[in-house]
Amino acid sequence: MGTPSSNRNNERTAGLSVGNLEIWSEAMDIVEAAYTLTRNWPEAEKYGLTSQTRRAVVSIPANLAEGAGRGTRKEKSRYGRIALGSLYELDTLLQIAVRLGFANPEETAGLRSDLARLAKRLNAYIRHQEEQ
Repeated sequence: MGTPSSNRNNERTAGLSVGNLEIWSEAMDIVEAAYTLTRNWPEAEKYGLTSQTRRAVVSIPANLAEGAGRGTRKEKSRYGRIALGSLYELDTLLQIAVRLGFANPEETAGLRSDLARLAKRLNAYIRHQEEQ
């Protein structure tokens, strides 16, 4: 996964309990990796693909947190599905960035691998919420 935040321990002990959700922590690592990747994209894309990529990646842990905050399994599942949709959107945006020459496949490979791994875990989380 991308470089873990030095604040990870603080996330797990301070504030709300969402930091104890492993998929949320993994999504936070992906946020950092995506922001690092987009840092050198063209200035002309600041309000285009760069902004959309950053919004999509931030939406993943944000929706997991919102679902956790609402408390019911139905809501956790619903917001988990929204997070999963954002994950797929992010993967598509990364592929677009490669096609447009903003990133090369090697730059996005690790992040896309992390997304595939998180998608599997997120699907399992959603199924678990729906089975209860």
